[in-house]
Amino acid sequence: MWLSTEIAVIALLLQRCPHVEAVRPECDPNYILLQDEVSCLELLNKTSISQGQQQECRGWWDHVNCWPHAAVGDVVSQPCPGFLHTTGQVFRNCTELGWTDPYPPHDIACEYGFNESLPLEVHSSQRYFLFVRIMYSVGYSVSLVFLIMAVAILSLLRRLHCTRNFIHVQLFLSFIFRAVLIFIRDAVLFSNEDSFHCHIYTVSCKFATVLSNYCIMANYSWLLAEGYYLYKLVSASLFSQRKHLSWYIILGWGSPVIIMSGWSFAKYLHEDEGCWEMRRSEWIWWILRLPVLLFIVVNLLFFLCILKILVAKLRTQDMPGNEFSHYRKLAKSSFLLVSLFGLHYILFAFLPHKVRGRTYEIWNFIELAFASTQGFVVALLYCFLNGEVQNEIQRRWRRWKMKHHVQLEHRRKCGSMSQSGGGPTNITLLFKSASTPESALV
Repeated sequence: MWLSTEIAVIALLLQRCPHVEAVRPECDPNYILLQDEVSCLELLNKTSISQGQQQECRGWWDHVNCWPHAAVGDVVSQPCPGFLHTTGQVFRNCTELGWTDPYPPHDIACEYGFNESLPLEVHSSQRYFLFVRIMYSVGYSVSLVFLIMAVAILSLLRRLHCTRNFIHVQLFLSFIFRAVLIFIRDAVLFSNEDSFHCHIYTVSCKFATVLSNYCIMANYSWLLAEGYYLYKLVSASLFSQRKHLSWYIILGWGSPVIIMSGWSFAKYLHEDEGCWEMRRSEWIWWILRLPVLLFIVVNLLFFLCILKILVAKLRTQDMPGNEFSHYRKLAKSSFLLVSLFGLHYILFAFLPHKVRGRTYEIWNFIELAFASTQGFVVALLYCFLNGEVQNEIQRRWRRWKMKHHVQLEHRRKCGSMSQSGGGPTNITLLFKSASTPESALV
């Protein structure tokens, strides 16, 4: 009876790892069980039964575990199969009648039930994570489209070329890189899910995690650059913008490199698990949290100083009304982003580990929905709702319409003159234009 039970155990365990023929050997349950059987038979041959003992349980391989030779009264324990990655154990007693049935059963000891409730829970969890993945993929895709459009607008329109918009473009690029790396990370993580189920993690998935965290750090460092630039612009009357471009680049792209280098070194030495997404050691994650919190606090201090300077200059009438309105709108947009992103980071960086179950699912959904649309919000505030950008686009649109209208009028007049007998023909016009010295410039 126990033999049929063991066969059922094997069948159920093998069902847990689908697409067995496509996985790596170290992830294949068939391969693992075969290796365990070979090792078991070699061990049993080395430890043969002594002649002096009459009543003993002969060692054997039961298709799941290796049971060594034992004397009557011995209680032998064996761990669950390695590919299940559980810490449970199964026991057998050696009696005068031979080995007893294993206890507790494998479904209890190895934390894998034989009832039908577990597959339903697994399918429910899979549906939830699939839905969440689709949701944030759509969010990052929308953000990516708007960010690319914003970078193209600020780069192609020459009238918009200035230090302020240069910093805007760098901020857009940091969000673009973040979205692209999210897609790359998902491609790496989900390219071979069976490898991750058997706890095999490649260097590429760890590197993708490092780059994703780097882009998040770059988001906040370039927000700090936005606040610092606006503070210097408002507080100083003589301000060499070109001279400080290199310092902005060092602050925006260089400081995250230093922070991520320290974090990666700490993860490699003290928490080299999975794809480096685990948070067992809180002090390692403070290497990332502390600089971000510092960026947020310093930015808020900048905006308080900016507000104080604007109010003082407005009272003394040192600043024209149009200039004050422009700075006020810019400060308002930047303050809104810093406050929004800062509140998001503080809420979701510290509280998620305290929630579980359905609350965690709701919390995780809100966090990923907001994170995936941050790039869209940045592009909207700094580009598409920017009055300067809107005026330039409208000016270009009116200019294009006027040029197109003039060309149509010119073609219509040329067509009417060619059809009338009194006007010059196309050939005479061609000759006259060729005889003028300006024709060489065309």
